[in-house]
Amino acid sequence: MSKHIAVVGLGSMGGAMATALLRAGWQVRGFDPAPAARSAAAKAGVEVVEDLDQLAGTPYVVLSLPSARVVEATVRALLVRPGTLAIVDTTTSEPGTSAECAALAADKGAAFVDAPVSGGRDGAADGRLAAFVGAGPDALDAARPVLDALTGGQYRHLGAPGSGNVVKLLNNALAAVNLVAVGEALAVAKAYGVDPSAAAAGISGASGASKASAAMYPDWVLTGTFDSGFALGLMARDAALAVETAGQRGETPQLLAAASRVWQEALAALGPGADFTEIARTVAPSLTSEGATAA
Repeated sequence: MSKHIAVVGLGSMGGAMATALLRAGWQVRGFDPAPAARSAAAKAGVEVVEDLDQLAGTPYVVLSLPSARVVEATVRALLVRPGTLAIVDTTTSEPGTSAECAALAADKGAAFVDAPVSGGRDGAADGRLAAFVGAGPDALDAARPVLDALTGGQYRHLGAPGSGNVVKLLNNALAAVNLVAVGEALAVAKAYGVDPSAAAAGISGASGASKASAAMYPDWVLTGTFDSGFALGLMARDAALAVETAGQRGETPQLLAAASRVWQEALAALGPGADFTEIARTVAPSLTSEGATAA
């Protein structure tokens, strides 16, 4: 089996995946339009190229990109030369785009798998991400070596092309709801004189538990670090895209839509570059340093 792989998109997640693949014995080349991302990857040992076209025909490719539009353009560029066996797209993208890319790849004798991931930069660096996989059986088999390397085998095949992105968008929408709801709940606890950390621990051992209560608020909000590594702009995008995707099949999820509106308000107030845990600054300001000072 070839161990030659390219990683397109060398930001926080893509760069971490590239270094994990290096440690796993792959020969890794990478591209990113941002010079800083290319420089960081090169320092980690990735063979960086200056032009995406230089990666066309690489046997295996991992994508970690900002949008469905960029995914489609990148896939077309990668397939201009023969030799690619499988493209694994870890982008949180649009289901329709994933289906179109899978068909395009199949026409060129390659496989395309939508495999958006969860687990953050630490999971990416350690090769222990969770992946939501959409692919046909043959494409899944072709991509399996890459999926195993990125996740340690912890991925779930959910159905046809696009299925992985449907479920990942719903996962992120639920996380968006939980971050708002837990923040509001802990703010109420604080108003009654209950230590928010103690309240979060209590809730996390009971039926109201979520990763937001068990980890996100204790680790990133209540400590004041806000350093998860995932941007608020991306979460706001994903929450909105989940609602849009639901509407395409006639579904009208009211709670998900309401949470999405809250995230759009936070985006306007805090900007896309804020950490996504900074949603607490708008939904539960009493839990943040600014709110505590104001109080």
